[in-house]
Amino acid sequence: MKRKTLISLIATLFIFSSVLSACGGNNGNNKQEPDKGSANPAASSNASPAPKVEEVDPFSMTLRHTQVGEAKKFRLAILEDAVKKTEADVPGLKIEFDPVEDNANRFTKLPAEMTAGNPPEIFDLFGGVGDAQKYAAAGRLLDLTPILEKLGIKDSFIDLSSFTYDGKVYGLPIGSSQEGFFYNQELFDKYGLKEPKTWEELENIMATLKQNKITPIAMASKAAWIPLMLANTLWSRYAGPDVNFGFENGAHKWNEPEMVAALTKYDEWLEKGYFMKGELGYEYAEMRNQIITGKAGISFDGIWSSSTYADPAQAGDMVGKIGYFPMPAVPGGKGDQTYINANHSNGYGFSSDLNENEKKAVEAFIKNLYNEEFQKRGLKEDNLLPSMKVEGDMMSLVADPMLKSAAAAISNAGGTFPVFDALVPSEVNKQLEIGIQQLIARKTTPQKLLDEVQAVQEKANSK
Repeated sequence: MKRKTLISLIATLFIFSSVLSACGGNNGNNKQEPDKGSANPAASSNASPAPKVEEVDPFSMTLRHTQVGEAKKFRLAILEDAVKKTEADVPGLKIEFDPVEDNANRFTKLPAEMTAGNPPEIFDLFGGVGDAQKYAAAGRLLDLTPILEKLGIKDSFIDLSSFTYDGKVYGLPIGSSQEGFFYNQELFDKYGLKEPKTWEELENIMATLKQNKITPIAMASKAAWIPLMLANTLWSRYAGPDVNFGFENGAHKWNEPEMVAALTKYDEWLEKGYFMKGELGYEYAEMRNQIITGKAGISFDGIWSSSTYADPAQAGDMVGKIGYFPMPAVPGGKGDQTYINANHSNGYGFSSDLNENEKKAVEAFIKNLYNEEFQKRGLKEDNLLPSMKVEGDMMSLVADPMLKSAAAAISNAGGTFPVFDALVPSEVNKQLEIGIQQLIARKTTPQKLLDEVQAVQEKANSK
């Protein structure tokens, strides 16, 4: 579109110039003006030739991104600026945006394109065995290791493990995240509630809100990954923070007693009516709306949501009135109960089927998006925690109290554990998604759900 605009502008200027020349040349009275250019033929013949302008064949590349909707407008603006810089760096390059909703890209479009061997040149990519590592093993992803070494940023990322396969890097996380509870401060003040330090205090918050006809936990489960965020931290509290690492090698089983206990707690909250009615019909954005409008008191979400709560256009007068705290310790839970779900699993990957010009464009895109300037912009403008090591105290740039709470939570934690779906095959993730939605619909039990997931895991492990 911009190229067309530029061509139109040049054409318009050309026409306008021609008209002026025509009008100015005869001054409207058909008199011939002296040819000033031919007044001194000798000077004209000695003039230096104009420098040659290198002719470049134009080429375009597609960038599949998932920065769709109001909540992601800040991240989209940062991406657009990186693309402008990249187009300016690479003669002839035009990058076409292909916006796709996150779930559709990850679970429908990109897998189909990978199977057919025709993914976009640049695309949103999730790390782990079910996505980046699987596609890398199939030869569909560009090995970024030489580019990172050339740019001198190979060791600048905090964690590339979910994008690393056979010692090579095949994707880059755009930021990092952690997951915890958000809460409506006005409701907490109204009912005398405080940020919970214990499990008992957390469940007292839910009971108090329910007694006062406020939905305790905002939830939108049309996409199953949303309720699974809460379930993931619940089972990591009950079974230990390392449990997600053990399903693939058999050290842990999905249907071991602690896992069943974790989902039984989830089931208990469902039975008590702590989640919003009709949650299976709600899209993700509704979960935040429930908190902002005071229909619900708390939600379990990623810290990336803080940009929505800090934006007056989306949160209105609730800006500054939403708080954040990590999940308290579960009584009798295994392992260090201060661990937090934190990830570097979402970013960009690149097709392995690129020509030399396109590889130059990928290098420029990485240079322009993955640097200190853009990491700081992500933190300041989008509340996106950095994925790269940056000089100085990054958190000194942060004024948002939710992000400060998140920073305090992770500094007080004994460690972090990754999201489960970066560690399990896609068929296991799919079975778990089916199971959690059946549980919410009251069509299965925690034991049956986990038995079925374990069966799929064992089948995948035997391949």
